[in-house]
Amino acid sequence: MADLLLNTVQVISSKERIKAYVELLKLRLSFLVAFSSAFGYALGAVNFSWSVLGWLFLGGFLVSGASVTINQILEKDLDKLMKRTQKRPLPTNRISIQEATVFTVVVAVIGLGILALTTNWLTVALSILSLVLYSFVYTPLKKVGPIAVFVGAIPGALPPLLGWVAATGHISTAALVIFGLQFIWQFPHFWAIAWVADEDYKKAGFKLLPAGGKKDLNTAFQIMIYTMVLIPLGVLPSQFGITGLYSAFVVTLCGALFFAQTFYLMKQCLVGEESSYKAARSIMFGSFLYLPVVQIALILDKV
Repeated sequence: MADLLLNTVQVISSKERIKAYVELLKLRLSFLVAFSSAFGYALGAVNFSWSVLGWLFLGGFLVSGASVTINQILEKDLDKLMKRTQKRPLPTNRISIQEATVFTVVVAVIGLGILALTTNWLTVALSILSLVLYSFVYTPLKKVGPIAVFVGAIPGALPPLLGWVAATGHISTAALVIFGLQFIWQFPHFWAIAWVADEDYKKAGFKLLPAGGKKDLNTAFQIMIYTMVLIPLGVLPSQFGITGLYSAFVVTLCGALFFAQTFYLMKQCLVGEESSYKAARSIMFGSFLYLPVVQIALILDKV
């Protein structure tokens, strides 16, 4: 009874309701998505416009916020099972499913409307594709198997492509290079998170780890392979004339350091589970650093 009363107070509190709605948007993740869109625009723009960049950032942020809110609506009961998600707005009943649904529709319509008015219809179409893939394909596939990581990597890599299309109006080979770099990055990123959160993920029935879903040498090897591919991919932007040699050096160095972390994970797999957990956690944080550092290096080199 006390818990029910507490939930009622939280729902009717204006301050808590506003805070809960903001939490639904997952500010950090949506900001990174918007930043990646802005990154793609900055690389592709010939006639750069701060106004278009600003609207693209806002539109991308809102569409991402709508996507992650749909994810939370669909996974409300699963979020209750996991320690890392059980305090979210929906599991704690600070926001109802109906309220979250209305909020999602409003945010998505505003975000897509901004993109439609300030960019082009191809950008809008790709944004819708990203929302649908993340919310309605990737989300349910998380309980099916590691195929979810491949599907999730597509909307995860679309933001820079969206930015490029917003700047140019078309998809070029250079744009696909930028997309490919972020697409491959998703695999070690996803798998490192899945390794660290494995116990929580098992409670919800999520199956994201490769190689039979085990935290072992085989999975570590898979992470190493995809991280290794990032090294030659990092050189391609300079080869296609998107940027110059300075960023190629920085991106290659970042890729090599990221790659080196995977050997440490493989070594720690032979020591014990606790040691491998720390190594996987290191890769997870390394992946968080790799992408923005690489994106900033590429932008600065073009400028």
